[in-house]
Amino acid sequence: MYYQIAICDDSKIDTQYITNFVKCWAQEANISVHIDAFPSAEAFLFHYEEKKDYDILLLDVEMGAMNGVTLAKTLRKENDTIQIVFLTGYSDYISEGYEVAALHYLLKPVQKEKLFSVLYRALDKVKKNEKILNLETGSEILRIPIYEIRYADVTGNYVTIHAKKDYTLKMTLGKLEKLLDERFYRAGRSVIVNITNISRVTKAEIKLRDGTVIALPRGAYEGINRAIINMR
Repeated sequence: MYYQIAICDDSKIDTQYITNFVKCWAQEANISVHIDAFPSAEAFLFHYEEKKDYDILLLDVEMGAMNGVTLAKTLRKENDTIQIVFLTGYSDYISEGYEVAALHYLLKPVQKEKLFSVLYRALDKVKKNEKILNLETGSEILRIPIYEIRYADVTGNYVTIHAKKDYTLKMTLGKLEKLLDERFYRAGRSVIVNITNISRVTKAEIKLRDGTVIALPRGAYEGINRAIINMR
């Protein structure tokens, strides 16, 4: 198996610089990669219409008519799994990365050790996105990709898993929690939320990137913020 990596940067020098590092990292990690480079956000999107299987995107923030943040927002409308790493000469865009679930920001000039560390994290997340949750409902077995699960809540003896579809099963939230991984946080007794889908947290509620609003129990604010920080 090989991994698809895209580099989008309007600087030919920076693109070659990053490409060389990615090749060195792949050799160190003993994996095969295919690298495509794009000089603009528009060029990437034109190619992406035909080829939507990129695993990692190394994305320059400051580009021409469409900047990297706008490109990332466009991608996130339909793609939750691609790992986006912003490359920038400024730290002003960090808050924007929260909205598009960027994996990390790397300040230019990018240091080899920091890039390698982030690429290993990205690879780990790509592999986790391949995990499947198998649940028996009595008459059938449901196979739900874990990354698709946005949140789960409980009513009485039933848990509803909100993914691309909603699945309601007779089970406890505690049992479901044990089947999930560190991407998920139990915010009180009645809800588990996928941290990577969160766009905003207040002391009263959690807002997901699809617009879903989940009430946050009293006293849960600090815990979920720590969980978000630890995921980054």
